[in-house]
Amino acid sequence: MAPRYVIPPQSSSISNNPSKAASGSIKKGAKKAAKEPTFQYPRVEWKFKFGAHVSVAGGVSKAVTNAMNIGANSFALFLKNPNRWAAPEVKELEVAEFKNLCEKYGYNPRTDVLPHGSYLINMANPDDEKSEKAYLSFVDDLKRCEKLDIGLYNFHPGSSLDGDHKAALKKLAQNINRAIAETLFVKIVIENMAGHGNLIGSDLQDIRDVIDMVEDKSRVGVCIDTCHSFAAGYDISDETKFRDFWDTYDKIIGFEFLSAIHLNDSKAPLGANRDLHQKLGYGFLGLEAFRVIANEPRIQGLPIILETPVGKDDSVYGEEIKLLEWLQDKKPSDEEVTEKLEELSKLGAKERAEQLKKFETKTAKKKRAAEKDISLLLGKKAKKGKTDGEAKEEVKKEIKEEANGELEDELKE
Repeated sequence: MAPRYVIPPQSSSISNNPSKAASGSIKKGAKKAAKEPTFQYPRVEWKFKFGAHVSVAGGVSKAVTNAMNIGANSFALFLKNPNRWAAPEVKELEVAEFKNLCEKYGYNPRTDVLPHGSYLINMANPDDEKSEKAYLSFVDDLKRCEKLDIGLYNFHPGSSLDGDHKAALKKLAQNINRAIAETLFVKIVIENMAGHGNLIGSDLQDIRDVIDMVEDKSRVGVCIDTCHSFAAGYDISDETKFRDFWDTYDKIIGFEFLSAIHLNDSKAPLGANRDLHQKLGYGFLGLEAFRVIANEPRIQGLPIILETPVGKDDSVYGEEIKLLEWLQDKKPSDEEVTEKLEELSKLGAKERAEQLKKFETKTAKKKRAAEKDISLLLGKKAKKGKTDGEAKEEVKKEIKEEANGELEDELKE
């Protein structure tokens, strides 16, 4: 299937009176033409819906033209300030303009638009008052989606904090069920996470457990973030490893729940549990991971959203979208692919080296702390008359029970 360029509709002004009204007609025509924006990157209708998270400065309707400006076939946006609880209502004029522009430029808000939830929301919070505050903000977002006729809503699932992790998963699912009952059609899309702290969703099983407790499974989906996956320890840096990851995902969660992709390279190494997005090809994932994504038939038709660092000017996303389109039907052995991979890798080499050094320093500190903790625990067991083997087994059990599993490997020697 050949790509098809989408040409933005052009305005025109036709006058039946060539005499006196001619200059006025020209002026009116010029005004109408001026209202039609000029876009930096041509949009290509293709089987993959590559897009990006775009600005809503000036109103939510601006997201549509910002998406067109970068040649996107899907887009993400914030429906309100993600770092504040309070937010003004979306004005009716903005709602109408958003819908009109989506129709004008060929975006289906039910399938092509993926709002991102507030960073403050944690419906799994063991504190009931804080959890309820998060829930109210969450439902407000869903109702904004439905007002705009948006069919998907992506959010971070939160953290168990100092509470019981299984109880947190149950609480999250209960709040999702409540939210579904209060709304009509929007699908709640759970994003996988990078794994630091007690975050929910860095382990795919967390997401599966939540889905199992959601009553209406047609209203829940999953967004896989490539940076988060890599940071959580899922190696997706080449075709074989990515295939293994998808097999794992399908076995645990199921492709029927896959609703969106967030495309980000990673500044931090594999398993670093750091949520550090990087430009495509600059990070530890490298360009090959995104070549694989650009040729994965199972994600065709889903919103595939860039969240790479671009600064204030999100038009830069247009270059990355064109890169992804260029990677389609390419093989890793193609000379031009190899050259592009090396070019981008060199551009990100300095930041990778800096992050690797930080990661190694942090890992070394953890190891020293682990060795110290284990020595103290073994000493206490020995004083109680335990043999070396018995002491190790008891310490291993205690570490596991206290969710301090990173120390467990130190006992193997």
